[in-house]
Amino acid sequence: MQTENIPLNFVPPRPKKIDAEKAAHGTGRWSTDAVLDLIEMPFMALLAKAHAVHAEHFDENAVQRSTLLSIKTGGCSEDCGYCSQSARYDTNLEREALLSTEDVIAAAKAAKAAGSSRFCMGAAWRGPKDKDLDKVVDMVQEVKALGLETCVTLGMLKPGQAEKLATAGLDYYNHNLDTDAEFYSEVISTHTHEDRLDTLDQVRQAGIHVCSGGIVGMGENRKNRAALIAQLANLDPVPDSVPINNLVPIPGTPMAGVDPVDGIEFVRMIAAARITMPTSWVRLSAGRQEMSDELQALCFFAGANSIFYGEQLLTTGNPDTSRDQKLFATLGLKGV
Repeated sequence: MQTENIPLNFVPPRPKKIDAEKAAHGTGRWSTDAVLDLIEMPFMALLAKAHAVHAEHFDENAVQRSTLLSIKTGGCSEDCGYCSQSARYDTNLEREALLSTEDVIAAAKAAKAAGSSRFCMGAAWRGPKDKDLDKVVDMVQEVKALGLETCVTLGMLKPGQAEKLATAGLDYYNHNLDTDAEFYSEVISTHTHEDRLDTLDQVRQAGIHVCSGGIVGMGENRKNRAALIAQLANLDPVPDSVPINNLVPIPGTPMAGVDPVDGIEFVRMIAAARITMPTSWVRLSAGRQEMSDELQALCFFAGANSIFYGEQLLTTGNPDTSRDQKLFATLGLKGV
């Protein structure tokens, strides 16, 4: 080794700090094992880590409020095992045709008056027909005119449909991955995990924000849950909004008798979503009605900063606005 030209006061540079979680899989992408390591951290350490990430990117006391309206209910041809709206299951759900634009606008005005900043419209379709999509386009434009963010969930899209929604000014398109690729066939057989990714790609290419998350408690194991978070976090770009749903078992569906996931495990999923997707809105979604205030508080501390607001989520219940207002006051949270 040559030393003649090294000054006497030379100090070797310090090595760069390595992010061990990302170095574990080399590329900066999240592996299932890396997410599993997060989920299996000691609970208090996991909460502290998730909350620190959350506070770095968001106001830790602010929660975004969205209202979800079913604009077309029941009669869906798909066989999603958790869904009350599948025509394949006897769930005693009354089918309803596509709502009128006037009815949707009335609901949107009520949601805005109650404090929601985003209005989401869901239709029980495998995918929209063009004539129905034209009606949804009108709804999006009218809701936008009220000063609300807009989101729709209409199923799988055909080429050109995402562009039509983008032209209407749609802000978000929701299409959940539901579960990881390996477990997917245990939940749905009438379309594939790749079909879901294809629709998300169309949405992204059209310039619409992606809203995509999953459901916890469908019989999957912890590794499946870790894989779901990894798959979401590895989307490029990551979803802007990530709903984490706790299964609401619907009598008549194949998943009516699935054992529920305990609350601590659910909080671990919220924390993993926050750490792996630090700049996304992480939404505490379906199943919140069955959660105690204390469990919801843990979810908010772990990084959930969005909720569905209002008494109904498509066909399942949700805490009423007065309960949420009281909870926000108790925790010192503000709605955005």
